[in-house]
Amino acid sequence: QVQLVESGGGLVQAGGSLRLSCAASGRISSFNFMGWYRQAPGKQREFVASITSVGSTNYGDAVKGRFTISRDNAKNTMYLQMNNLKPEDTAVYYCAGFTSTGSGSWGQGTQVTVSS
Repeated sequence: QVQLVESGGGLVQAGGSLRLSCAASGRISSFNFMGWYRQAPGKQREFVASITSVGSTNYGDAVKGRFTISRDNAKNTMYLQMNNLKPEDTAVYYCAGFTSTGSGSWGQGTQVTVSS
């Protein structure tokens, strides 16, 4: 099974930017669907953004216009560019990938903290 590892989280002031990376131990081209999710303390995991194998993207309402998801199959890495960050974006961010058979892989998460 392909392992996923997130990186790029950290502490940033409101209005700032971060870029998260999700590096795979194998080919991400095996994933029909990849996405970013987040979970804030005391809240359920929330959908952030997704990208398909053909590059179609989708975003949660809370991040539309501020976040951009992309994938580089040659580098086996998915990214999440986060701009104009808000304190409510504070959460642990997870990446995930799913194959056509529904088999999924999740990363361990990376903390993003936005100070006001």
